[in-house]
Amino acid sequence: MPDNPTPPILVTSALPYANGPIHLGHLLEVVQTDIWVRFQRLQGRSCLYVCADDAHGTPIMLKAEEMGIKPEELIESVSTQHQEDFAAFGISFSNYHSSHSRENRDLVEYIYQRLKNGGHIIPKSILQAYDESKGLFLPDRYVKGGCPRCKAEDQHGDSCEVCGATYSPRDLVEPRSILTDTEPQWRESIHYFFRLDDFRSTLLQWLEQSDHVQPEIKNKLDEWFQEGLADWDISRDAPYFGFEIPDAPGKFFYVWLDAPIGYLASLKALSEKRPDVDFDTFWNPDSRAEVYHFIGKDIAYFHTLFWPAMLQGSGFRLPSGVFAHGFLTVNGEKMSKSKGTFVTALKYRQTLDPEYLRYYFAARLGDGIDDIDLNLEDFTRRVNSDLVGKFVNIASRCAGFLQQHFNGRLSLHLHDQDLYDTFTSTAPLIAQYYRTRRYAIAMREIMQLADLANQYINDQKPWALLKSQGATEEVQAICSQGIYMFRVLCIYLQPVLPRLTQRAREFLGDPDWQWNDVERPRLGSSIMPYEPLLQRIEAKQIAELVAPDPLPERPILPESAHVDDDTIDYDAFARVDLRVGIVMHAEAIPEAKKLLKLSVDTGDKVRTIFAGIKLAYQPEDIIGRRVVVVANLAPRKMRFGLSDGMILAAGEGGNDVRLIPAPDDVPLGSRVK
Repeated sequence: MPDNPTPPILVTSALPYANGPIHLGHLLEVVQTDIWVRFQRLQGRSCLYVCADDAHGTPIMLKAEEMGIKPEELIESVSTQHQEDFAAFGISFSNYHSSHSRENRDLVEYIYQRLKNGGHIIPKSILQAYDESKGLFLPDRYVKGGCPRCKAEDQHGDSCEVCGATYSPRDLVEPRSILTDTEPQWRESIHYFFRLDDFRSTLLQWLEQSDHVQPEIKNKLDEWFQEGLADWDISRDAPYFGFEIPDAPGKFFYVWLDAPIGYLASLKALSEKRPDVDFDTFWNPDSRAEVYHFIGKDIAYFHTLFWPAMLQGSGFRLPSGVFAHGFLTVNGEKMSKSKGTFVTALKYRQTLDPEYLRYYFAARLGDGIDDIDLNLEDFTRRVNSDLVGKFVNIASRCAGFLQQHFNGRLSLHLHDQDLYDTFTSTAPLIAQYYRTRRYAIAMREIMQLADLANQYINDQKPWALLKSQGATEEVQAICSQGIYMFRVLCIYLQPVLPRLTQRAREFLGDPDWQWNDVERPRLGSSIMPYEPLLQRIEAKQIAELVAPDPLPERPILPESAHVDDDTIDYDAFARVDLRVGIVMHAEAIPEAKKLLKLSVDTGDKVRTIFAGIKLAYQPEDIIGRRVVVVANLAPRKMRFGLSDGMILAAGEGGNDVRLIPAPDDVPLGSRVK
């Protein structure tokens, strides 16, 4: 990349498992990652963000069996739902893939063969847990019992959530199968093991060289090294959904072997679609590129021991950093379905603006591994106070005066240069907080600036000056100063609030931003008519968020499911995704008799939609209208461009068409049910 002397960055977050919906715990990780990625891009860095579904293992096999479908159908349907949820929360993946892919199979077999040729894979005869009633070998996590170290009860067969110990299911105290609640039998089987201790010196050197891991994780690693690095079982017996080991019929690669390789596979798939992306640029042993993994602290063992050892043994470079985060609790407790606090991404986005959650996570996240609590009272108070009462309030207080008395034109000079310099001089500090993942401190700094801006407006009292002196240049300069400071805050908040700041940028008439644009106020520019950028959270929305669902979570069905007559059942209707949107822009297409080209914000993105309403509406009549959009309609290629969705209307057609309105008090992106 000759125009950019800084090395490119590759970022990943842990692969969500493909047998269930995305929930708030998943969102904590991808939002933390996405904020960091967006900040790097805002700084002008080349930063790719890849992820995938973790699509193998016994749980997926059993889930598909229970539903009467093939595992491939299950993971394809779940992947579609995962990607819809991530898109709704503004997660800016460069590529989202699946561990059940050609690229991953090729890489898994390549890495396995390299490790085997290097003498790092050995066969062993082991006793494996077997459920007689179910007729299959049990994955480690399908066996529960007491932890052999701390004696905590009800722990999985691979690791203890209380003390962090790792062990074999056979080490558990009074082990039981979670499928049948019977005591597992122990059958002899040949398994393949990765000799982790072969890489002890490499791992120690990697951990000591730089800040590759956080201090808390480093302390945990020291404990693991002292205990000794045991050989790692990388195989599983049939029946198993995954990749069969090439030279071992009936044996499959353990899901934890191929899941992290999914990072490489997702990048490989991206490189085949984009000629500007080179796989070797990131994974060659001599690469100058930076590679970072964002993970939960519960999978640190895999990512800081097994994963770098696998990479080293197969000829790839090691990560630049592994960033772990804590768990998410809701109202101080683990997420609970019975208490309504096990909230899926779908349930949340049907109720509240995803940007609220992005901001709250940012306001709570630091660079450590402490758990994060989503306290719903604090969440409501902080969003309403910080985002509505402080941030967007600056624009709403100033824009009306400028539109009404100065035709939206901003002043040619700053009314208070020193105050503006206070805003811009904070940029390096806020950048450092973003860079080091100390988002909560960054949010505090930004909101302190918002307080200064609001205090400035209070002190200057442009409304009083208008009443006493009329529409003077000073009034224009005061209100413009507020807008210029608001623009700086928008740039600072863009990594956290991409959709809100996009709407703000359209209001400001700005092109795309870079971080250093805070130093260049667009003196004398014009603003668009102001539309409310954000609504307050209401208590009834929080009540709806935690209320028990009257209907089950969206179903996972094979695509072939259908009925033979003209009626549809509820499940078929539920697949139609109707969303609240707002028309941001509208223009007539001269060559088309009936079509208007609309830009419609549906909360997850701004869509281009071609609507046959030209004979009934003038473009200027529908800008700002709230509409109902079919959001999951396959994009349709038209002569004038790609139409991404459909707006609902009623009538016979022609000039007899009426747009179906959406309520003003419902957040954008809310699902119509």
